Amino acid sequence: MILYGLKTCDTCRKALKSLPDAEFVDVRADGVPADLLKSAHDRFGDALLNTRSTTWRNLEASDRARAPLDLLRDHPTLMKRPLIDAGDGLFLGWGKDVQAALLGSA
Repeated sequence: MILYGLKTCDTCRKALKSLPDAEFVDVRADGVPADLLKSAHDRFGDALLNTRSTTWRNLEASDRARAPLDLLRDHPTLMKRPLIDAGDGLFLGWGKDVQAALLGSA
């Protein structure tokens, strides 16, 4: 299991604490593989973009209009976090639904 996020993100830290065997990948330092980003976008659509982030608010309107995958490639911190590759499926965020699916309880 691989958890993609930011080491400074509280939600990512909570998820990592609950999933101690998960490998952590810092998207700011290491990015996200292009094929995984495409799969995640196919699965989650525009929910993959964190439009409440500081990075999003600091973008020009012309940048915001770009294709989501191009934006995420250039600004990996725009990705909603964490993105969890569990091998048999992708999960986005650390809500009760994701916790239930990965931990067996909500």
